[in-house]
Amino acid sequence: MARGAPRPRRRLRWLLPALLALAWLTLGAFAGPSAGKLSEVASNDGSAFLPSTVESTEVNEMRAAFDDTRATPAIIVAERRGGLTAADRAYLETANASLTELEHLAVPPIPPRLSAETPPEAAQLVVLIDAAAEESEAVAAIRAVLEDDRPAGLDVLLTGQAALGADLGEAFSGVDGLLLLVAAAVVAVILVLVYRSPLLPLLVLLSCGFALAAASAVVYALADAGAIDLNGQSQGILFILVFGAATDYALLLVARFREELDAGDDRFTAVRKALRATIEPIAASAGTVILGVLCLLFSRLESNRGLGPVAAIGIAAAFLAAVTFLPAVLALLGRAAFWPRRVPGRGRRRSRLWSAAAGLVARRPRAVWVTTTTGLLVAAAFMLQLKADGTAQTDVFLTGVDSVAGQEVLADHFPAGSGAPAVVVADADALEEVLAAAEVEGVAAAAPKTDASGVVLEADGLVLIEAVLEDAPDSDAAMDTVERLRDSVHAVDGADAKVGGPTAIQLDTLATSERDRAVIIPIVLAVILAVLMLLLRSILAPLLLTATVVLSFGATMGVSALVFNHLFGFPGADPTVVLFGFVFLVALGIDYNIFLMTRVREESARLGTRAGTLRGLVATGGVITSAGVVLAATFAALAVLPILFLAQIAFVVAFGVLLDTVIVRSLLVPALTFDAGRAVWWPSRLARVRPLSRKVRD
Repeated sequence: MARGAPRPRRRLRWLLPALLALAWLTLGAFAGPSAGKLSEVASNDGSAFLPSTVESTEVNEMRAAFDDTRATPAIIVAERRGGLTAADRAYLETANASLTELEHLAVPPIPPRLSAETPPEAAQLVVLIDAAAEESEAVAAIRAVLEDDRPAGLDVLLTGQAALGADLGEAFSGVDGLLLLVAAAVVAVILVLVYRSPLLPLLVLLSCGFALAAASAVVYALADAGAIDLNGQSQGILFILVFGAATDYALLLVARFREELDAGDDRFTAVRKALRATIEPIAASAGTVILGVLCLLFSRLESNRGLGPVAAIGIAAAFLAAVTFLPAVLALLGRAAFWPRRVPGRGRRRSRLWSAAAGLVARRPRAVWVTTTTGLLVAAAFMLQLKADGTAQTDVFLTGVDSVAGQEVLADHFPAGSGAPAVVVADADALEEVLAAAEVEGVAAAAPKTDASGVVLEADGLVLIEAVLEDAPDSDAAMDTVERLRDSVHAVDGADAKVGGPTAIQLDTLATSERDRAVIIPIVLAVILAVLMLLLRSILAPLLLTATVVLSFGATMGVSALVFNHLFGFPGADPTVVLFGFVFLVALGIDYNIFLMTRVREESARLGTRAGTLRGLVATGGVITSAGVVLAATFAALAVLPILFLAQIAFVVAFGVLLDTVIVRSLLVPALTFDAGRAVWWPSRLARVRPLSRKVRD
């Protein structure tokens, strides 16, 4: 009996990993298609993301009493330099008649209106798309009608709110195709270079794929049930976060697994030791990022609030795959996972690069941290040049689209706000006073909404006034006009006037974004600091680590300001670029400090703080740098989508992660820890541990 007792245990060592791997394969088969279905439950309508208490949302709800069609405007603009011909006008009349037959329209289109030149060089035709219709389908149908028998030399473009929304949706269409392909290819190439093995990168990519499948299934179910809001940018960030985080955790686990194999352990013992050694930093890292992104729930913008749980689900799925599927397949494959490279089991190997870095820190710790801090402060000073006060909706696209070109043509010949007027809802008894107050600079015309016979419409004692703006509805000038309009009509006694419309929505979104930035950033810092204190059982070390990632963030935004303004020539940035950049960089930057400092803490308990710092730097240098390169590369993949916001987030996070891994984590943090010595762990008992030797290098 005694001889046979170990046999069931040996079988269990094989059976448990096999069952775990099989479970993930089954989950991947059933949940995998969810990633491709997320676009079906995503919405990119900015008005739906505002809280119900802001003025533009209140107006949007009130106007339903005047018009139950809930239509979205699209504007057809036709231009021929030198004057429209008779054939051009006939074409427009024919197109108008054809458009009335489309089922997507809320009401028949308004007859073409000619521009004021003699002879007129342009015409506009306003089309109202039923809100119940699929916007992209409606826009595609209108554009198809406009292509029929169009006279040669006549430029015909579709613009307006509906066309901009459809073009934005088209730009996001590459999220579940091109973006995934690029991210996977980037990760695969880097992993092959890191491991110099074809099998291990495949295992890591499988882990990423299963994590994405699980996260997508959960997000799809929640979004389909209306529990969370999902849009194109959240979908893209989810894909990138899952790939980046799952790969980071895999790199840490695999590095420790190989280290244990090098020490001579068998595959099962090596997996058990590797998982035991890395589960705390991986769990702490995942928990920190999850708590950091969940701070977005304090946002008043539903789009930001939605990203919080979406990103948290992605990180949780990456963590589960990294600590279950990957250890299972490593246990099954053992040293074969590294084929064709051999893992000889000859003891600990040293990296010349990281040994040299540790030697520099040991020789001149104060000079290292003073120099790096000074450099980061200089870079951070340029953050004042960052133009993060919002951009026009037409500036969102990095490639040419018809809706933007059409807006430019429209502005050349008509009031640029045609088709997207500001909307004023006020007490009917104050109609004349409100109309007079609406005549502010930037308003081309203001008139109350009437029925077919010209009688002013009233609903619940209210009237609706449409104010056509002189400037494009998404421009800074238009937002300034709406602010003047609000000030003016709010001052009318007894009118209780409120101003909404597309420009007001953009203005309120910008104000809400700035509020979110001011509120959420301090909350994220407090959460990160609390997590580090619990993890490291110290006060001084968490304060130093938090200060370094904040400094790194400031330097990143300073460099980003220079690059955006002078290299890429971007028109500006949305306030959420700063907010998302801070949340991701601080949470992910702390990740690498956690990976480093948990190892330093482990080594310091045996060797003393200074020797432990150097040993921890050498042991984790290669894997953390590799993880940083992978994460930076995956975020850089966001730039394949032609959206200004995503391109800026791609640069900010990619550059910031590289700065963290190469400078902050490799030099600044080790030098500060080495210089502070045992005091860095105060008030934990580790601060009183005596080193085994006076030597700080071994």
